Amino acid sequence: MSNPNPVSGSPDKEPATGPELTATGKADRGATMTSPKQPAPGPRPTLGRLFLDNLWAANTVTVTVLALVLAMLVGAILIIVSDPEVLATYSYITARPTDALNASWTVVSEAYANLFKGAVFDPEASGFTAALSPISETLTYTAPLVFTGLSVALAFRGGLFNIGAQGQATMGVILAAVAGFALPLPPVVHLVVALIAGAVGGAVWGFVPGILKARTGAHEVINTIMLNYVAVYFLSWVIVQNGVQNPDRSDAISRPVDSSAAFPRLLGDGLRVHAGILLAVLATWAVAWLLTRSTLGFELRAVGANPDAARTAGISVTKTYVLVMVIAGMLAGLGGSQMVLGSTANALTPLVIAQIGFDGILVALLGRVKPWGVLLAALLFGALQAGGNRMQSYSGISLELVTVLQALIVIFIAAPALVKAIFQLRAARAARLQTSLAKGW
Repeated sequence: MSNPNPVSGSPDKEPATGPELTATGKADRGATMTSPKQPAPGPRPTLGRLFLDNLWAANTVTVTVLALVLAMLVGAILIIVSDPEVLATYSYITARPTDALNASWTVVSEAYANLFKGAVFDPEASGFTAALSPISETLTYTAPLVFTGLSVALAFRGGLFNIGAQGQATMGVILAAVAGFALPLPPVVHLVVALIAGAVGGAVWGFVPGILKARTGAHEVINTIMLNYVAVYFLSWVIVQNGVQNPDRSDAISRPVDSSAAFPRLLGDGLRVHAGILLAVLATWAVAWLLTRSTLGFELRAVGANPDAARTAGISVTKTYVLVMVIAGMLAGLGGSQMVLGSTANALTPLVIAQIGFDGILVALLGRVKPWGVLLAALLFGALQAGGNRMQSYSGISLELVTVLQALIVIFIAAPALVKAIFQLRAARAARLQTSLAKGW
């Protein structure tokens, strides 16, 4: 027979409280009397305690900061090893160890001090222009890296590895420069048209590997690498063509871009920082909104996570691949445009684009392919570039050492397990922290 007094609640869940029932349906009082009492919950942890508990946990911020510290330490060793005078003091370190330690500290501290003075602020500078020159140079180097970093990061979130940011930026700089000196337009309109031309050039160069990936399954890494070479040789060819080459020069250089198509300087003519950095911040916000607030961003992330599942859910993987590469190419093209419309150069040369496309890959990885992380990573790389110039001039340190520092930072960022092992980091207590945040402490 069925129990006339069934237990209320879900049939597949046990009662949350109350004594256990025996086979006859009566409460087992003995079990209830002998069951131990649960300890009273302790006081909730304070905000300061939660901060200290999670400070040395293996979260993203901690790992990133410690990766920078490790890169600086390894860089210090390389600075010492590359200085013959400092190395000479180590030949008699057992007799006078202070000589080696003092010499090492002097050369390392001087190098990193010049790195800071060239990138952020020089306390010994006199005058407004000299004081703001370091941060101006940092922002000037940062602006194009933000765009190429966003290009690589956006494609990566969509499941594609865009190695072609260099070629897309090259096509962007070509069309932006041609529009900058070939079209007689008023100042503001001229700049907008040149930027649109650069974005279109990069978008077209991104569309090619995107449609090949979507229609034929051709791997985007191979296609974009090959298109990089095509863009570089096209730049070398177009510079020496009639109407493009500077008629007053015999070397490979184009006509200068009109001043009406140039970004306005933010801090006067004496400093190179221009309005392109504001456009870079706006682009970062736009990409962040696209990824987190738009339907296209949701489809992009779904395809990047699992294209088969996205296709089953009704998302067009082919369309998404093409759109991702077009937008990524457009961003890289805008980054290339800044190389002639900004203050870096005002004419096309075979090396005008430098390495901003390849550096954008490092920036995207350092920023963990997140838009605002990419912006901060580009700012760090811009600071290393600007400070490295002063470090080379004042300390005699090779500029290639800055490139080594950039590589070390990316290596440690890409290997968080190594950083955790070196510093013995605990596992992040994300669940406890989120629960405390939900309770409002």
